[in-house]
Amino acid sequence: MASAAEQLAKNLNFGTFAKAKALQQRIWFTLGALLVYRLGTYIPVPGIDPDAYAASFETARQGIAGMFDMFAGGAVQRMAIFALNLIPYITASIVVQVITSASPRLEALKKEGETGRRKLNQYTRYLAVVFASVQPTASP
Repeated sequence: MASAAEQLAKNLNFGTFAKAKALQQRIWFTLGALLVYRLGTYIPVPGIDPDAYAASFETARQGIAGMFDMFAGGAVQRMAIFALNLIPYITASIVVQVITSASPRLEALKKEGETGRRKLNQYTRYLAVVFASVQPTASP
């Protein structure tokens, strides 16, 4: 009795793959997203002295910063824009949720259904861009 994976491999051919347009679009989108991410790991954060940061990073290479740098594809060592990760978006999402409960106008948007939710998501993305631009320049 052949396993499901063996049966799938036996029936797979490139003719059926050529007909699967949705699968092709998903694969191209994934490859494009990977390309954008890899390019974004080489764009440095403005306002950072790369030599001073590289010198301070050398001392922390063996610790958690080195492991994080490994998972980020070297973006932390180069202090790239994409080393910021999801923190600005998560912060913006929390802020929008808190403000929604305090603001009657945003509360009304929340109750509108799908269109209100889309508008709140748009506000969250705009606020995330603001947080992402402020985060690298904030001093600890």
